[in-house]
Amino acid sequence: MARQLHLNLFLMARGHHEAAWRHPASSRRALTDIELYAGAARIAEAAKFDAVFLADSLAAAENGGLIASGALEPLTLLTALAGRTSRIGLIGTASTTYSHPYTLARQFASLDHLSGGRAGWNIVTSWAPRAGANYGREENVGHGDRYRIAEEFIEAVDALWRSYPADAVLDDRAGGHYLDTARVRPVGYNGEHIRTRGPLNVPAGPQGRPLYVQAGQSDDGRNFAAKWAEAIFTAHLTKASAQAFYSDVKGRAAGHGRRPEDIVILPGISAAIGSTGYEARQVWEELDALTHPDVGLARLSDRFGGHDFRGIPLDRKLTRDDFPDPDQVQASKSRSIGYVNLALGEGLTLRQLLSRLAGARGHLAVAGTPEEIADIIQDWFTSGASDGFNVMPPIIYRQLEIFATEVVPLLRKRGLFREEYTGTTLREHYGLPAVRQAGQALAA
Repeated sequence: MARQLHLNLFLMARGHHEAAWRHPASSRRALTDIELYAGAARIAEAAKFDAVFLADSLAAAENGGLIASGALEPLTLLTALAGRTSRIGLIGTASTTYSHPYTLARQFASLDHLSGGRAGWNIVTSWAPRAGANYGREENVGHGDRYRIAEEFIEAVDALWRSYPADAVLDDRAGGHYLDTARVRPVGYNGEHIRTRGPLNVPAGPQGRPLYVQAGQSDDGRNFAAKWAEAIFTAHLTKASAQAFYSDVKGRAAGHGRRPEDIVILPGISAAIGSTGYEARQVWEELDALTHPDVGLARLSDRFGGHDFRGIPLDRKLTRDDFPDPDQVQASKSRSIGYVNLALGEGLTLRQLLSRLAGARGHLAVAGTPEEIADIIQDWFTSGASDGFNVMPPIIYRQLEIFATEVVPLLRKRGLFREEYTGTTLREHYGLPAVRQAGQALAA
């Protein structure tokens, strides 16, 4: 069978552009209304997308009066979506820095059961500068320490998911034995940062364990992804950057005894689509006209660990001295390096940089006709830059509907994307190998 493209819906409120909530074409549903998300998930499922993906934030938004904020917690929302969809995968973000392995393992195992095997965990180490204070920490955890904690965290979660095999449930009414207790065993995980006794109190789900998804791009993040991730969400502004990342991570995976095809790499794409190029570009122009500089400045500051950019004139070209050293950033190191390279490489002013980031935050933002968007997707897919895309519609629902009804059919005609689902689990959608049977190691 020919290699197949994979598409996720990265679902964010009323759209990925920071001003989407104000645009007349966006949904007017509240961010706490389940139907806002269910409607989008049903559009994606009808188009046979692999999964719906939800990001998360562990701190209230700054400048909350200027942006749409206050969205629902991902796992709770995905559990509700499980009952409103039937085939599409459900991927939620949860932090290894501010969660506990036992709780997280229970939650995702439960989601896997309730969804019939469609759960995926997006593993993040959390870079939000204000998150630590919300969890009783005076200081945020440094970048390197976050990945050391994450390594122990996932080892513990993986062990917990192996501790209660599905076939340990006998449900033998006649014999009076509900469990084969010899199969359910404590894990006794004792690391430097993480400790948990186990066993888990939820049996393994339909997938054996939920899918491991990861989004880090730093050197630590790439090493972590090469060892554990089965799907990687990544941000690239150019095909060359995406190709380098793709080759690097898949090469590192071989060092962990893994096959390159066992990792699905999905850059983000935010596409403004119109019947003409002019109409498509007008979508971005309309959205940009609704933005406020303070929103972009707050987001830029977060990416650089709280650095204050407000003293820089908006319409002066940025210089290297306007940025802190990205290598010293303890928040989102790889993304901050990308922002510096973008600004200096294209000679942008601060206002122009904020505009470039308003729609996709460092992911690929494009404008074009359905044919032009399909061409970009095919080019990246066939040239070693991606295995598919995280689709980030700038406006929900309008731009998602256009992508689903006009771009996806073109990809099908080119033999790149499925006509129908052929499996029922998220793992099957991605074409990934089955998890080993209960009683054997499940680690990637």
